[in-house]
Amino acid sequence: MGTSAANTSRITAPILEVFASIQGEGKFVGEPQTFVRLRGCPLRCRWCDTPNSWTLSATDRARIAAHATPTRREEAFATPFQVACWIGEVEPGAPRTVSLTGGEPLVWPEFVVALKGMIGDRRLHLETAGAHPKALAAVIDRCDHVSLDLKLDLDLDEPVEITHESASKESAPRSRAEWASVRKACLALVEGRDACGKVVVAGGREPAVFAALFDEVEAHAPTLPVFLQPVSPMNGVQPPTIQELEIVLEMARDRELSVRVVPQVHRFMAMP
Repeated sequence: MGTSAANTSRITAPILEVFASIQGEGKFVGEPQTFVRLRGCPLRCRWCDTPNSWTLSATDRARIAAHATPTRREEAFATPFQVACWIGEVEPGAPRTVSLTGGEPLVWPEFVVALKGMIGDRRLHLETAGAHPKALAAVIDRCDHVSLDLKLDLDLDEPVEITHESASKESAPRSRAEWASVRKACLALVEGRDACGKVVVAGGREPAVFAALFDEVEAHAPTLPVFLQPVSPMNGVQPPTIQELEIVLEMARDRELSVRVVPQVHRFMAMP
């Protein structure tokens, strides 16, 4: 999926916000980064902390949290060049790693590729739900790091596809078997690369339901660092007990996976 200077002007994606903050999850937790949050996600995770990123509407505006001027709103659909300019505006100092999040960035794979071409030597980190392996394959060589969610289908409601003409036509998985298939494909793509896996652990789940996830990591990406993320309480979803979390942790360790427990640090710090 190549993009040249001549054709990037036709590529756009809907932007929810661009802001500078501290990475609160995964392998680079605590690192100052600049975040580009895209709109549009077909998944319906019950513990999602950004449900306002799921859908598109004609009234959408992008929030640009500029450093030297007041926060403002811009047209939501933007080109990679426009977004690269906004990235520079929101940074308080030296250039930072860019974290591309959502929403689901893989709904807009052409934009992901083109944005990398616009940000020069900055690292581009992709945060993805891991539901679109074809799109991941198309962008992965342009991403310096991939943070891959490993989701339980038990935590998801029925997906709602993004129907915009610019969106990827790759459908989200719906059944347990489909999820197993896309996880296998995504894990194979990130194995041996700069990547990590994130497993959100909610309360009220039998720890045994995580066994299949860890079996898949062991089989298809055994060197992938795995981060267990106790859910931040929201939408009626509660975090696991210490005992539940310990059992899940030991299940991963029994498979000799590299595993750590890291909560959403930015939530504790009250940062975006």
